[in-house]
Amino acid sequence: GLPGRPLPVDSPFRLGFVGALGVAAALLLVRVVLAAAPILLLVGIALFFAIGLDPAVSWLQRRGLGRGWAVFAIVAAVVAVLVVFVAAAVPPLLSQASGLRTEFPEYLERLERDNDMVRELDERFGIIERVRGVLAGGPEAEVPVFGGDGLGSVVGVARGVFAAFASTLTVVVLALYFLASLSGLKHTAYRLVPRSRRERFSLLADEVLDRIGGYLLGNLATSVIAGSAAFVFFVIVGIPYPFPLALVIALTGLIPLVGATIGSVVAVLVAFLISVPVGIATLVFAFVYQQFENFVLAPRIMKRTLDVSPLATIVAALIGAALLGVFGALLAVPVAASIQIIGRQVVLPRQEAS
Repeated sequence: GLPGRPLPVDSPFRLGFVGALGVAAALLLVRVVLAAAPILLLVGIALFFAIGLDPAVSWLQRRGLGRGWAVFAIVAAVVAVLVVFVAAAVPPLLSQASGLRTEFPEYLERLERDNDMVRELDERFGIIERVRGVLAGGPEAEVPVFGGDGLGSVVGVARGVFAAFASTLTVVVLALYFLASLSGLKHTAYRLVPRSRRERFSLLADEVLDRIGGYLLGNLATSVIAGSAAFVFFVIVGIPYPFPLALVIALTGLIPLVGATIGSVVAVLVAFLISVPVGIATLVFAFVYQQFENFVLAPRIMKRTLDVSPLATIVAALIGAALLGVFGALLAVPVAASIQIIGRQVVLPRQEAS
C-alpha cells in the first residue's frame, strides 16, 4: 500500500521518543565514563606530565634538535635523575622509615605520659590506640585478613604494589607517546576549529599549554627546594629520620601555597617529641619558609607562567583536592589560570564590544 504520512516535527510521540533516546544515551555515557574513570585518570595524568615536559622539548628544538631526539634527550635526562635518586635515596629512606615506624610507639608513649592534654584526648577519643593499631597492622588498621592468618594481608599488599607498578608504567608509556606526538595532536585538534577562528584559537591554546607546562616545571622546582631546605634544617637541629620527613615535605610541596606547611606537621610533631625548643624551632622554620616560598621564591619562578591570585589558588586547590586528591590540587591551579586566560582573551572583549 501507499506509505502513510510522516510524523510532524512537533508530534508528541516523536518528541517523547527522541527525548527518551537522548536520556538513554546520556545515562549510557555516564556509565561508560564511570566504568572507565580509573583509566581516564591515568590518561589525564600522562597528558598532564607530557604538557609539563613539552617546554623543555621545545627549548631543545629551538636549538636545532629534531622532535624525536629532543624527546629522547628529555626522557633520558628524567630517567637518569630518577635512577640516581633511587640509588642514592631509597636505601637510607627505607632504613630511616623503618626506624621511624619502629620507634614511633615509644614517641607516642612519651607524648601520652608527659602531655596532659594529649592524655585527655586519648582517653576521650582513643587517638593513640588507633595510631598504634595502624602501625602494628592490627584490627584498628582495618586491614582485611582472609583465612584467619596473614595470607590475606600479604596478598593485598602484593596486589597493591602490582597495581601501583602497573599504573606507574601505564602513565610513563602514555606520557612518552603524548610527548612524542603532542605537536601532531595539537595540529589535529586545531583543524577541528573553523578556519575563520583557527588562528586565534591556536594562539590561545598554545598560551594555555605553555603556561601549564611552565607551572609544572616551576612547581616541581619549588617542591625540590622545599624538601632540600627541610633536610638541611633537620640535620642541623638533629631531628631523627630527616630523609623521610624531608621527602614528605617535598611531595606535599607540590600543593600550592600550603603544601610545605601540611608536610611539616609530621616533622613538627617529631621535633616536639625530642624537646620543646627543637619543636618551636621547627615550627618557626616551617612558618618562615612557607612565607619565603609564597612571597619570594614562587613569584620569581612562576612570574612568567601563571598570574592567579592567592585566594583563587587556594580555592582552586581545595576544589581540586576534594575531587581528585593530590593530583586534583596540582591540576586545579593551571586549570584556573587557563580559565582566567580564556576570560581575559575571549569573554571580556565580547562584553566590552556589546
